Amino acid sequence: MPIAIAVLALIVLLAVAPQMWVRSVIRRHSAPRPDLPGTGGELARHLLDGMKLGHVAVEETRQGDHYDPAAKVVRLLPDHLNGRSLAAVVIAAHEVGHAMQDATGYRPLLARTRLAGQARYVEMAASALIVAAPVVAAVFRAPHLMLIEIAGALVLLGFTVLIHAATLPVEFDASFGRALPVLEEGGYLENEDLPAARQLLKAAATTYVAAAAMSLVDVVRWLRILRF
Repeated sequence: MPIAIAVLALIVLLAVAPQMWVRSVIRRHSAPRPDLPGTGGELARHLLDGMKLGHVAVEETRQGDHYDPAAKVVRLLPDHLNGRSLAAVVIAAHEVGHAMQDATGYRPLLARTRLAGQARYVEMAASALIVAAPVVAAVFRAPHLMLIEIAGALVLLGFTVLIHAATLPVEFDASFGRALPVLEEGGYLENEDLPAARQLLKAAATTYVAAAAMSLVDVVRWLRILRF
């Protein structure tokens, strides 16, 4: 159906466009800046120590910049850990913002951490239900069981969309409620760099928009396949 195809195309666009924009913003501000006082990793360590968060480690990762609340680690990509660029220091500050949330018992972060731990199992359960549905229907000769299983799987996939969407307030707080005030009040950046820093913080905060949209793509794709 043309309308269904148009809706799917729109959702795919919503998933791809944020990723392209985030990458473009980070790439634009990744040029070396010898005038900056340190690398992203050095700034992260300095900020954590200044906030009495010496127990929080700073490590290199290949899996994307993030803060691990279970391990108490700020993990940065090599270019952001060792790079002396505007992108490196701003993204490091954003991830430190999550460590600040954790240290202050910020409830939305705690809720997101719990939900994120469940999301992988929910997605696995949904996939298992979809794969098993035809087999169950054939074995028990009950087509309605397949419909029930598939409906349950779609509900579970929809839950993953909500999980990803729930991350957005946490990300924006880390960027604009934590990182930006630290960068401004600490004088870590010149005034002329602040507009670019705000754009980078927005990019860091909207990374999960793509994840939410891709989860929604999965739901719509299965609806198309099953002709719901």
